[in-house]
Amino acid sequence: MQEWTVVALLLAGALAIAWYLSYTAARLDRLHARVEGSLAALDAQLVRRAEVALELANGADLDAASAFLLASAASASLEASEGAQITAEVQEVGVPEERALIEGELTAALGAVVEDWAPGWAAGTQVRRRLGDACERVELAHRFHNEAVTDVRRVRAKPVVRALHLAGRTHLPRPVEFDDHVEGLTTTSAWR
Repeated sequence: MQEWTVVALLLAGALAIAWYLSYTAARLDRLHARVEGSLAALDAQLVRRAEVALELANGADLDAASAFLLASAASASLEASEGAQITAEVQEVGVPEERALIEGELTAALGAVVEDWAPGWAAGTQVRRRLGDACERVELAHRFHNEAVTDVRRVRAKPVVRALHLAGRTHLPRPVEFDDHVEGLTTTSAWR
């Protein structure tokens, strides 16, 4: 009778370990899918922000230098997004550093334009509200993506995940680093 008890305990232990490994691998897969989704959302919000910035540069009452600065930064952002469609390569490495630099330059250009605005200039215009919303959505998407990357990195750092290669051949995602906050731009959106 004691042999059956030992066999039953070993079988229960093996099943528990198999369940844990299966659960961890599935969780890691879901986290990687979350990173890909958040990267796609970040890309969409960056495109939206660049489009609104370009609209502002072309239609607002800006001086020529500010309009040119904003239009060139927004155009560069749109060109970078066209070249960095969500493909297998982008999903493997995330947003290239070159694109992050371009997005940081657009943020700086937006900050310079907003800083030059008179306190009451077009405070209620639709374009300015849309720009505020777009910038806020970029901040949120950026934060969500970096949190998703942090979650994946935390799980992949566990010794059992590394030892048993539960992540397979999936590349380790990198956080996206660029300045996304435009000072002086306020919005009236529901989540602020």
